[in-house]
Amino acid sequence: MKKQKTDTRPTIALNKKVKHDYFIDQRFEAGIVLEGWEAKSLRAGRAQLTGAYVLIKNNEIWLIGTTITPLPTASTHLHADPIRTRKLLLNKIEIKKLIGNAERKGYTLVPLALYWKRNKVKCEIALVHGKKLYDKRETIKKRDFDRQKSQILKQNNR
Repeated sequence: MKKQKTDTRPTIALNKKVKHDYFIDQRFEAGIVLEGWEAKSLRAGRAQLTGAYVLIKNNEIWLIGTTITPLPTASTHLHADPIRTRKLLLNKIEIKKLIGNAERKGYTLVPLALYWKRNKVKCEIALVHGKKLYDKRETIKKRDFDRQKSQILKQNNR
């Protein structure tokens, strides 16, 4: 019998607003270029993805707007910029695919999560397109219906 792997990656930061505002089409895992003080701050969980976005510039992928708050002990000798632009690391094939898909009308790239994978920080980015107001309402209705349905099933099983 085969053992199933469970997804137990330690998450640093999540961008919860993305699932509410966008339809997620494709997900990609990218490495991220960090400085030493940033890695220490991420170990302490001092990162925030709200308001962050991904930009394609000169065939490179950049993460903009991510806040990594410096630790007071780790960055005493240098001036740390908490919202600096960080480069994302992907294969050339993945970059070409992202460039082609992101140029389509209504599509954009957003970061979903920062997490640890084998002692390296990875950034999960997604190709998304925006939801309209009626789509957001429909999502809320469906979530409420599923919640009520599970509560009724729990009561019936008692």
